Amino acid sequence: MTDLLHALYARRLRRQVTAGPLPQHVGLIVDGNRRWARQKGMANPSLGHKYGAEHIDHVLSWCEGLGIKHITVFLCSTENLQRRGDAEVAFLMQMIEQMAADRLCGPAPRWQVHIAGMLDMLPDTTARALKKAVEETRDCVTGNHLTLAIGYGGRQEVIEAFRELLYERAEAGETLTDLAASLTVEDVARHLYTAGRPDPDLVIRTSGEQRMSNFLLWQSAYSELYFCEAYWPAFREIDFLRALRSFAARQRRYGA
Repeated sequence: MTDLLHALYARRLRRQVTAGPLPQHVGLIVDGNRRWARQKGMANPSLGHKYGAEHIDHVLSWCEGLGIKHITVFLCSTENLQRRGDAEVAFLMQMIEQMAADRLCGPAPRWQVHIAGMLDMLPDTTARALKKAVEETRDCVTGNHLTLAIGYGGRQEVIEAFRELLYERAEAGETLTDLAASLTVEDVARHLYTAGRPDPDLVIRTSGEQRMSNFLLWQSAYSELYFCEAYWPAFREIDFLRALRSFAARQRRYGA
């Protein structure tokens, strides 16, 4: 009976959100994997990362059904790599490698994969698996774009973008004074990890935490934010649809 009621409610929510404006790009801060595993009584909380990685497939299917073409998933921050225990990081990297090989690649990929982050911070096996996913999905014909933020930090991204811009202008013979006089937002955006893809219209964070945690700091300047109490592996389609309904009801001001 509960499943039937959820299905009926989801159908009603789906009708509501498709009648209004939908985000072109959704950013996901997939938080709460280990807390969900503890809540389920699992002996190893890191198993939550396994269920979390598998759950990404479900969310991508929901997005496909609604015609949302751009998704960015925050999988692992630079802080995670530096501050989490070695065993947890190793398990997380293994889950990411399996996700890249088993669910993102294949003869007819549904999503073109992009990477945002510093691959040189990752284990060689993880970096190779992600690069392979990028190559094997390069010719994806669906128009769907999945960006995996891994080894990612928003502040570091902006620093790297400015560094690349400085190198570019120096090679062109410009001085710092020339750069300061002509610098634009577009100049920096061209050098971000996400260059060429739209900024997120909506950023969703699971687990009840209400912070950005260094995620897409430049790109989310005008994003709508939505915080959900559910841990990531327990994030249901109706939770996603509620976030989209909330987005559709807002009047976006873009800083005005």
